[in-house]
Amino acid sequence: MNPYIDGPPEPDTSVTPPSDSACNREHLFTRRRFLKVVGLTTGLTFTKDILFPGTQKIAAPAILKGTKLHLLQLSSFVPPTDDEIRRQAAEWGKQTGVQVTIETINANDLQARIAAAIETGTGPDIMQMLHNWPHLYAKGCIDIDDVAEKVEKMYGGFYRQIQEVCFVEDHYKAMPYAIAGTAMVHREDWFQEVGVEKFPETWEEYRKVGKLLKDRSRPFGQTFGHTFGDAPTFAYPYLWSFGGKPVEEDGKTIALDSPETLEAVEFISVLWKDVFDETGLAWDDTNNNRAFLAEQISCTLNSASIYVVAKNQYPQIAQHINHAIMPAGPAGSFHYNTTVEFAIMKYSPHVDAAKEFLLFLMDKPNFYKWFEIGGGVNVAPGPDHETHPLWQRDPRVLAFRHTAKLGRSIGYPGPPTRNAAEALSKYIIVDIFARAIRGEEPKKVIEWAVGELRQIYRS
Repeated sequence: MNPYIDGPPEPDTSVTPPSDSACNREHLFTRRRFLKVVGLTTGLTFTKDILFPGTQKIAAPAILKGTKLHLLQLSSFVPPTDDEIRRQAAEWGKQTGVQVTIETINANDLQARIAAAIETGTGPDIMQMLHNWPHLYAKGCIDIDDVAEKVEKMYGGFYRQIQEVCFVEDHYKAMPYAIAGTAMVHREDWFQEVGVEKFPETWEEYRKVGKLLKDRSRPFGQTFGHTFGDAPTFAYPYLWSFGGKPVEEDGKTIALDSPETLEAVEFISVLWKDVFDETGLAWDDTNNNRAFLAEQISCTLNSASIYVVAKNQYPQIAQHINHAIMPAGPAGSFHYNTTVEFAIMKYSPHVDAAKEFLLFLMDKPNFYKWFEIGGGVNVAPGPDHETHPLWQRDPRVLAFRHTAKLGRSIGYPGPPTRNAAEALSKYIIVDIFARAIRGEEPKKVIEWAVGELRQIYRS
């Protein structure tokens, strides 16, 4: 069934998607395939059927009327998307008699709020989670298989990265909602001024181009601070691209102390001096956006938010912005995207209302309205979005149509376990590079990180 008013566009022949060698061949997992892979068979039961709003006229159960529902999420870098969520909440509230409060906070404060709510047994009914936090907070979340299965069918399956982070101990502990893809946002005009027509495909090429631009006072920008998005979304795929890895495929054996990790750590010190704005070490996720829009940096790893804001506020800059996938190292090109998921908390007395509201948000007319307002900042949890007209209308964001396919989970090449989530929350991989940049000896930094990982994975 065609979900778009005007029908899907003709296949795009101007952009070649990443080859299978560059991305995970099995980037799409249905729940059935996932269960088969992990060796599970039958015996799973699901709660009552919940109809998708939009596919059938809503007849809200009378028991929902008068309910008050509280959802906590991060404040978007594209504020109109938050306004759209509030509009949809108000619309659903009128239909059902449920009063929905949408609370937005700084993303770096989100995890502390989740942990405190679980500890005290009180707080928002629905929590937005990022990364593989559902593994970390699984005991505080209800099983949400029924909702996730419906979303999976609507969006053509789930991308592997977001499925893995939501699926914990044989159940979905959160509903896959969206993927905030990351790409190299860059000023094409400034690259062309130094003779570069195509974004660098390898880290060595990236260094050479970046040095030319830094010599012209147009450095690249990157944080290695304790911030939720830009630091880990650079550090992990950068490490993987050299062949480095925190653990083996078994998800238990520490594998960080390797020649590949050492090469990555040594090269980051070279990159930092040759390429980057050296004031950016402890930036948060807003600093590089502001620096780019102030024309202080020429390239940074980011979602589409810089471009979307530029189109609305700085059109003279937007016309020169483009996006590219991350450069390749000796082991290839990788991406780590910020996954966005919603969990319903066990202490909530309004589970039925929370489930129905999440399904309302995922109803295609609602989700794609939010998606279009965001301009590609967040894509759907499955490939249904890949034929959306947005990609035809604005080729400057085409890279984000593909980055979800390239995404690996924290813990790669092992599973995104609770231990992997703890290592992420403690910024161990990020700090390897930050400490080396500050001048610590690479081998000593790796030795420190191995010790930290052993303490985590022993638990």
